[in-house]
Amino acid sequence: MNSPLLSPSHLNPFMLLDLRILEILSSKICHDLISPVGAINNGVELIEDIGASVTEDAMKLISSSAQQAAKRLRLFRVAYGKAGAEGVTLRDVRNVARDYVSQGKSTLQWNEDQVFPVLSDKRGGLKLLLNAIMMADDVLSHGGAIVIEGIAGLEGQGASITASGSHALISDAMRHALLGETPVEEVTPRTVHAYVTHCFADHFGLKISAQQMSDEKLSILVQL
Repeated sequence: MNSPLLSPSHLNPFMLLDLRILEILSSKICHDLISPVGAINNGVELIEDIGASVTEDAMKLISSSAQQAAKRLRLFRVAYGKAGAEGVTLRDVRNVARDYVSQGKSTLQWNEDQVFPVLSDKRGGLKLLLNAIMMADDVLSHGGAIVIEGIAGLEGQGASITASGSHALISDAMRHALLGETPVEEVTPRTVHAYVTHCFADHFGLKISAQQMSDEKLSILVQL
């Protein structure tokens, strides 16, 4: 069965990415980069318009925004690009995840003893783990804690990503997208990440699921 991310084409013997998903995902990435890139531009304009008197403050703004943009670019490269499935290490993913979460209101708790050898050895396993962490952070719009652990009772078989905080609720639309139940024409910028996360899991032969433990706790499992 074909992955919902792909559709057959009579023009090519290979599978082609659905253009609607490509457009929505590209829009999401650009939206997430607009803020830091725009801030860099604002800093440059301040120096040009006002001069040396604001150089120090403007340079702080430029430096901070450039770092934020660089962190997001590294995240997108691993989460959506080919780099996430080939050559990326657990340390790379941990660092990228920490940089990403640190830009928001939540904290990431990931003990370095948690190494997840099965996911590390499985092509696409670490990419899927990072995408799950992004989902957890997205759910915690009011802030909270994201805890990465082994799956209880199945140590070594995968990872548990627990999002805890006020209103840590996954929407029905996001849940359906994560399960691959959302038609392409119904995918939105809010659900496109969950949609492609399901597609990556399907493509790499992995499983991802989400369980609402309470209004303040969501558990996401990534496993073989």
